[in-house]
Amino acid sequence: MNFNVCVVGAGRWGKNHIKTLMGLEALGGVVEANEKTRSELQSVYPDLRIFENLDEALANGFDGYTVATPAETHFAVAEKIITAGHHVMVEKPITLTAAEARTLKALADEHNVNLMVGHVLLFHPAILKIKALIGAGKIGKLQYIYSNRLNLGTVRTEENILWSFAPHDIAIFQYLIEDMPLSVTSRGGAFVQPHIHDSTMTVLEYPHNIVGHIFVSWLHPFKEQRLVIIGSKGMFTFEDSGDKQLYFYEKGIDWIQGAPVKRDGPSEVIPYEGEPPLTAELRYFTEHLDGTPIQIANSKNAVDVLEILEKASEAL
Repeated sequence: MNFNVCVVGAGRWGKNHIKTLMGLEALGGVVEANEKTRSELQSVYPDLRIFENLDEALANGFDGYTVATPAETHFAVAEKIITAGHHVMVEKPITLTAAEARTLKALADEHNVNLMVGHVLLFHPAILKIKALIGAGKIGKLQYIYSNRLNLGTVRTEENILWSFAPHDIAIFQYLIEDMPLSVTSRGGAFVQPHIHDSTMTVLEYPHNIVGHIFVSWLHPFKEQRLVIIGSKGMFTFEDSGDKQLYFYEKGIDWIQGAPVKRDGPSEVIPYEGEPPLTAELRYFTEHLDGTPIQIANSKNAVDVLEILEKASEAL
């Protein structure tokens, strides 16, 4: 069965939704308030239904909606879609506060619709492969995760680096660890603009002696997006800004006759295959427009990430 999805917001990222859903043969319509943007879209997609406001689209019976409007509008737009009884995927951050996210989750549960958040890296084929290999015991007991997400710019004036960069990494941590941290601490510095942090280091302590840290900065001489995962039997590294290879290292510490001994085994490249993350994400959303519950990037994941972000912000 083919489902029709309506994209709300045709800005920079909304255009990616439009193009991807068109490729999936699932694009049904677009809502865009800007007249010039509507005109440009119509010239590219002459047969596409384009609406000036959300109410017009809701009256046309789409199966689901994706929301790619500015973050400050997410709550009101998603609330209207959910209340009308439709499935919806909202780009990150799903809302600007955890309280609003909890409200949307409760509304979605009440109306029996799927609420998904655009944590697109959870659909990266390397992250999916890491998740499967952890589940298969490849690295033994999960012990430590760290993530670096660094670059020079683009500096935001309305949000700090923590809210801009870290949601991706927090979402990945939650996906891999499947538990809430017992404590969240964060430190950083504001150098370009007063009270807006440009660099932060956040430490998350989880149950079962699992620790993670997230280093984010937009004041960095080169781009780095590195994920390192340490287990009792081995380690993974993945650098999305580099060669994009997923490496497994058979390294660690063994206790032999009461003494810690370094285990320095071989490394290997772990192959992974998959479509672009946004394609996989939107395909997953459309596959659940029949009402099948969403497991990845669902409303609980959205709430968890915002609750952790708020704790980190308080610590700053």
